[in-house]
Amino acid sequence: MPSVISTDILIVGAGVAGLWLNARLRRQGYSTVLVESATLGGEQTVKSQGIIHGGAKYALHGALTGASEAIADMPRRWREALAGTGELDLSGVRLLSEAHYLWSPGTLAGNLTSFFASKAVRGRVDQVKGDQLPPALQDRGFKGKVYRLAELVVDVPSLIQQLALLAGDSLLAGQSIEPLKEGGTLVGLKVDGREIRAQRIVLSAGAGNAGLLSALGLDQPAMQRRPLHMVLAKGPNLKPLYAHCLGGGPKPRITVTTHPGADGQWVWYLGGDIAEADGVAREPQAQIAVAQKEIANLLPWVDQSQVRWATLRVDRAEPAQSGLVRPDNAFLTESGRLLVGWPTKLALAPDFADRVLAQLERDAIKPAAHPSLPEFPRPAVAQPVWEQLLP
Repeated sequence: MPSVISTDILIVGAGVAGLWLNARLRRQGYSTVLVESATLGGEQTVKSQGIIHGGAKYALHGALTGASEAIADMPRRWREALAGTGELDLSGVRLLSEAHYLWSPGTLAGNLTSFFASKAVRGRVDQVKGDQLPPALQDRGFKGKVYRLAELVVDVPSLIQQLALLAGDSLLAGQSIEPLKEGGTLVGLKVDGREIRAQRIVLSAGAGNAGLLSALGLDQPAMQRRPLHMVLAKGPNLKPLYAHCLGGGPKPRITVTTHPGADGQWVWYLGGDIAEADGVAREPQAQIAVAQKEIANLLPWVDQSQVRWATLRVDRAEPAQSGLVRPDNAFLTESGRLLVGWPTKLALAPDFADRVLAQLERDAIKPAAHPSLPEFPRPAVAQPVWEQLLP
């Protein structure tokens, strides 16, 4: 292999942020190398629910927050990409649902929350009834209200595969990462002994950013972890449901997405309030018991007798915020040639790429001529979490 590899942009971390950015850069003519130490999308990305939020769940008390305003344009941008007409061609990605839903189980608090949420995001919410309801709610026993959101749900494993295709020859499986400096200035990275020089280096490794920064002798930007304890259910009687079930609080009582198992059965992936705070503190069996009770209360017609259950702990890695609050936007900061950031959620991957491209434009970083890349060892694509836990 050559002693020195040169590229325009060197990216470390091939979750959705790094993969999306890499594809955007390559489409604009930049030479890139994207380094991943494990599997493509194997941490937060493959563990996400695939919801492309438009901000509705952040406005459950009737006020549009910074988060709901910042994320409002994401569904449109993702839809264009999925149609092959946007900033990326993601026409090969499977769309699981054209819409996500707000679902009130019929309680007074839930109905009020639905009402205020619909007013806060007017023009993006429509009430649905009858055969327009999600299949899992089309039962005579359902007495609640359902609002259709102008959001969507993507199949994350197929998203990772498509972004990997768009990466071409730029993907590099690399374990050991060290700084490459000249005169005390960072000019690239040593990856498993390969010297890779770049005009800019981007760290987009999620929770891995902390270790990478430490290896580079940096302690900023600081990172926080907000844990989740998700629940998975798989069974022959489950029907598709993509919805936030509302209670009286500022967060969805439960968020359900549905994913196709390799054996043809549907998998429910449960997040929302059940996966936070109290849920994080529970042991797996206790968390499953709470989920079973919630489903029995909210969807009593669902036969749980053949359902198999599992739980999954997820650490959401983000820039540190006061009080561990959720950041409103994608985050990016710079230190010389080094750019460090987090998208903060799957839907904001385009926003993260925007921020990097804006920095390159500000600094007049243009595509340059580089020798062809050598053939790299390529990281594998992550396996869906439900296939790992409920095969």
